[in-house]
Amino acid sequence: MPVPFDLTLYFVTDHRQPIEQTVDITRAAVAGGVTMVQLRKPEAHGRQLLEEALALKAVLAGTGVPLIVNDRIDVAHAAGADGVHVGQSDLPAAAARAILGPDAIIGLSSVTPEEMAAIDPAAVDYVGIGPFAATTTKGDAGDALAIEGTRHACRLSPVRMVAIGGITETNAADVATTGVEGISVVSALSEASDPRAAAHRLRAAFETGRG
Repeated sequence: MPVPFDLTLYFVTDHRQPIEQTVDITRAAVAGGVTMVQLRKPEAHGRQLLEEALALKAVLAGTGVPLIVNDRIDVAHAAGADGVHVGQSDLPAAAARAILGPDAIIGLSSVTPEEMAAIDPAAVDYVGIGPFAATTTKGDAGDALAIEGTRHACRLSPVRMVAIGGITETNAADVATTGVEGISVVSALSEASDPRAAAHRLRAAFETGRG
């Protein structure tokens, strides 16, 4: 079983930003209350992604905040990251579990009821569901699920869930009412003038909505 992890405020890095900027934003966001960090840079080659994973791992050392690598199981393994997040078209979560072992955190993107029904809790630790609202960060995100769609997904999921897509300080409290354990954000932190303060406000809003 993986070490305990907290999905409350899950920061996914912005692939458009250089690693130096990502490191600074991550450091500030963690100080403001981020509980998990995912490195996502789909266009990066393996060596570059490994270097960036190691840079983020150094920033997170001693904070208790896990580092997750998007898609690349090989890079997650080489960097000694805490886990990997895979999509429906990537290597199966079961393969990630076999490679990274029982202590790794394995996340999966899922939307449809059929995808939810196929989840194996032995392989998957959490599911990312979205988009909650309209987003421009990920071009293929699909239609917004909103409150009712996200709530329905929570009822179907056999594992813990985090909502992603179009989440801001304005709607974070609404997301909390759906039953997800946390919110995942990109631009709400990567484009914030003060990532530490933005993280604090996002987390406070979500926790207020959660009650």
